[in-house]
Amino acid sequence: MTEFRTRVTSLLGAVLMMFAGSALAQGKGLVPFQEGLHYFKIDNATELTGDKVEVLEMFSYLCSHCATFDPFANSWAARAPEYVEFRRVPVVFGRSSWEIYARAYATSQIMNLPEEAHTGMMDRLWKERKMMRSLEEIADFYVQFGADREKFLSTAKSFAVDGMVRKDQQLVRDYGIRGTPSMVVNGKYRVTASSALPSFEAMLEAVDYLVGIERARLKSESVAAE
Repeated sequence: MTEFRTRVTSLLGAVLMMFAGSALAQGKGLVPFQEGLHYFKIDNATELTGDKVEVLEMFSYLCSHCATFDPFANSWAARAPEYVEFRRVPVVFGRSSWEIYARAYATSQIMNLPEEAHTGMMDRLWKERKMMRSLEEIADFYVQFGADREKFLSTAKSFAVDGMVRKDQQLVRDYGIRGTPSMVVNGKYRVTASSALPSFEAMLEAVDYLVGIERARLKSESVAAE
């Protein structure tokens, strides 16, 4: 009986050591995120150069998951290092209702409306449950953030906004975006919530991991060019 207990105790000890070692390895970053599981390399990607690592959030105001993700993305962007350039890209997916909001977001960017307008829009749609179905209604909404209503409408229908929306949708296609929210790191890697990344926190940890890879690459290329 004593020998049996000794064997069981030894076995339990070995199992505990195995789990402890695994946890320690992950804590030290020795277990990396895996391509094809936690993130995907974009086909025919063109590596971006320069001093900044670009991170894009592909989103839609009419995506409920994007509304849930928004506070996480805002928190991440606030703490991102200075060498990260963060930008949102509104996704359309061929839906006319989504295009109105993509056009509205592009207009707000061209008019340099405050960042609070973005969060305000999410809150209007998902907390207050007040849907806006026309650019006129949306223009009324942006007035509270300093927009001139008529200027907003004329800008929303301008060639500049047309061009921005077209360019953004080309990125959606080039980066193989199939769902929102998704993150794209330096035009090279795509990260989307999945069973392998079961939380938005885990999704952003994968983004941090990829940002680190790209930061190291850019620094290495900069040193080699000197």
